[in-house]
Amino acid sequence: MSASSSQTTGSKNINVQILAIMIFNFANYLTIGLPMAVLPGYVHDHLGFSAFWAGVAISVQYFATLLSRPHAGRYADSLGPKKIVLIGLCGCLLSGVFYLFAVWQSGTPVVSLVLLCVGRLLLGIGQSFAGTGSTLWGIGRVGSLHIGKVISWSGVVTYGAMAIGAPLGVWIVHLGGLALLSLCIIAIALAAFLLALSKESVARSSASRIPFHQVLGKVLPYGLVLGLASSGFGVIATFITLFYDAKGWGGGAFALTLFSSAFVSMRLLFPDSINRFGGLQVALACFAVEALGLLMVWGAAVPLMALLGATLTGAGFSLVFPALGVVAVKKLPPQNQGSALATYTAFLDLSLGITGPLAGILMTHAGVAAIYLASAFAVCLSGALVLRLIPKEKSVEI
Repeated sequence: MSASSSQTTGSKNINVQILAIMIFNFANYLTIGLPMAVLPGYVHDHLGFSAFWAGVAISVQYFATLLSRPHAGRYADSLGPKKIVLIGLCGCLLSGVFYLFAVWQSGTPVVSLVLLCVGRLLLGIGQSFAGTGSTLWGIGRVGSLHIGKVISWSGVVTYGAMAIGAPLGVWIVHLGGLALLSLCIIAIALAAFLLALSKESVARSSASRIPFHQVLGKVLPYGLVLGLASSGFGVIATFITLFYDAKGWGGGAFALTLFSSAFVSMRLLFPDSINRFGGLQVALACFAVEALGLLMVWGAAVPLMALLGATLTGAGFSLVFPALGVVAVKKLPPQNQGSALATYTAFLDLSLGITGPLAGILMTHAGVAAIYLASAFAVCLSGALVLRLIPKEKSVEI
């Protein structure tokens, strides 16, 4: 067998090992995607609450995810990633149970809304635990050399599950209402839980762990860069349809489809780029592409230019998270890598939570196009910060 064919076989084997664990993150995000498009309408139209309360019911999950991220990482380090995945899938399962309770109490709207919010809270905790745990479980199976590949596959299954889940959830509700959707969520989480039980766990490090404030100090520079760069993702995902409406164009949803397709395609086409060129170097190239895409959207005079801009933004942002994540996680010893990954991911959660309101304020004063110019500036600032980090990384290597 030739060396090249041997490497190909080895790469396929690594991907199989990773995907054998990433299926649990797929199930995790499928339970998130399924109710995403239907719960706001259920709260507003069926229960009779305002759009504000519909937004609250959705946002509870995101705040729960953000606040539970550090705990997920810490427990993954101490208990092992398999147990954290099982706990997370239990949270996903219980969210479906509480959605079902909410349906049964729909005659009492306040009680039904509270039950929905409890379900969203449990789902948020499940998201952080199952997501963090499955990534660390995958790393434990294939080794720290392939951290970038594990994180990349995690993103692929995440966005794949969300893309499938939203329209599938609408179809299920059309067939049997929220009760049937709740039962589907319970079944998916239960099946994933039982499958995870049968999988072999990975060894935990018995070495002493450093305090959280030291973990935060190591991860902070990369988290700040990620947070700034994530604004591009936020303004495209949240406001691109409003941008198209403001221009009087159709096809805003198609721009979002191209953005997502480019995001996933880059991760599939360039799985080894981080190991080959280095995380910071890949991130720097990604920022250039992302910033160019955002500037194209900002200056778009015709729909095609905006479509190309959205596509470039998705392609550019795609590898930012794994590229910076590899460097951030490797700053910590194995016994603290769970906390490192969870803390690093929290910067993405926080950035997406902040980007919406800030962009909304800017949009009301300067127009919707201005948010893409501002985001391009934030991405360029990310690049400047990485340029300052690269010499430090090289001096550490020497």
